[in-house]
Amino acid sequence: MHISPFRRAFTVLAFLAALAPLAFPADSYRVVHTYPHDPHAYTQGLIYEDGYLYESTGLNGRSSLRMVDLETGRVLQRAVVPDQYFAEGLASWGSTLIQLTWQSHIAFVYDRFSFRLLRTFTYKGEGWGLTQDGRNLILSDGTSTLRFFDPVTLREVRHIVVTDHGSQVAQLNELEFVHGEIYANVWHTDRIARISPASGNVLGWIDLSGILAPGEVSDPEAVLNGIAWDSAHDRLFVTGKLWPKLFEIKIVPEGAKLVPANHSR
Repeated sequence: MHISPFRRAFTVLAFLAALAPLAFPADSYRVVHTYPHDPHAYTQGLIYEDGYLYESTGLNGRSSLRMVDLETGRVLQRAVVPDQYFAEGLASWGSTLIQLTWQSHIAFVYDRFSFRLLRTFTYKGEGWGLTQDGRNLILSDGTSTLRFFDPVTLREVRHIVVTDHGSQVAQLNELEFVHGEIYANVWHTDRIARISPASGNVLGWIDLSGILAPGEVSDPEAVLNGIAWDSAHDRLFVTGKLWPKLFEIKIVPEGAKLVPANHSR
């Protein structure tokens, strides 16, 4: 699989950026259910809406927008993204789905029910992850900065710099808004940052080390990247690029007794 040398070079930077927060405690997890996931899906964005997963997959020539059945992993509906675009983060807004692209500075707005392309809009910088807080769209671009966009005008209204005990946290990737916090995958790590949308301060970490058994993936780019929250039933789902499984998890606070994970369905 070909990955741009520009993006692959970020692997070392991601590792170095991840070292600083390692000294601070992190919450763990308990697996509630394990579901099948397309092992060929290069997951860039993941959301849960009205009983279905919606997923944005990347790579030039393989990017797509998908509606997925949670229980079976079956793709129920698909829109193919033109080959010149490398699709990235995904968020819903009303009856629409908004999908970023990596370096093309363009986002696609689809009707959520028909997947019909309604319009596009442009933004500066790269597009990595996308979520929304009920008022604004929130975009990550691989740096420590998260940008907030008005969903009507699609103009940037503010930004925050994400820091943990004064150290900037870079390589912020896929995003999800959960219980008033921004959850962010840190690229090429097994950790999710819990971020204050007001200050940018990291409120805590979730360490998902070991959630996927050794040998279940072999590609170095098959990393944790995909967070979806079912707000109606308070369920949290995680997966990764090219992962064969998607997990529903419960967060186990740091210091609490860890119940052995159940990796079977």
